[in-house]
Amino acid sequence: MKKYHSTLWLFFLGLVVCEAQYTEEDWPERDLWMKTEYLLQLSGIESGDKVADIGCHEGYLSIRLARLVKDEGRVYAVDVRSDRLETLRENAADRNLKNIITIRGDYDDPKLPEDELDAIFIIDTYHEMDSHEKILRHVKDALKVGGKVILLEKLKDRVRGKSRRDQVNAHSLGPKYVRRELRQAGFTVISEIGDHGDWERDDSKQMWIIIAQK
Repeated sequence: MKKYHSTLWLFFLGLVVCEAQYTEEDWPERDLWMKTEYLLQLSGIESGDKVADIGCHEGYLSIRLARLVKDEGRVYAVDVRSDRLETLRENAADRNLKNIITIRGDYDDPKLPEDELDAIFIIDTYHEMDSHEKILRHVKDALKVGGKVILLEKLKDRVRGKSRRDQVNAHSLGPKYVRRELRQAGFTVISEIGDHGDWERDDSKQMWIIIAQK
């Protein structure tokens, strides 16, 4: 019984940690270890662009994108949970940002407008997408010709070299699977960073980035 309670506690603790990493008080620290300014520079996003943040949670990246594209641009912030989107709207209102449009997506459809977006960000979310092939089709449909998808994930040491299923079960994913899936969906990989640093400064979780173009 004691072992059961210990396991249950660790499970709930894991959920709390997962939620906490996206809350507003952790954003300044996240800027540093995720090298967010560099990530945004890599994307080439400019004032007036229309972009999307799939898996936006409470708005960490959406807020930064909204400031980058300015009033002339648009940010489509997508999440499957309405409570996260409500918090995002509050965070945007507190900063007087009016260029963020929130979308409650489905697990297999982000519900983005077609042929309109300059870039779509999928940050630490792609590994959660069971219907990744369908999602990538929707992403491609939403992008303009020449539009880009920017993916950032973490690969944990303990599942390095293992199957896609093993990696996903560990809330992780390696670039070789994503690179192949992007090409199968008709994207061209234009940039790749194999080591973007350590997720939450944990040296057993290596971040990587792939940028692909429609």
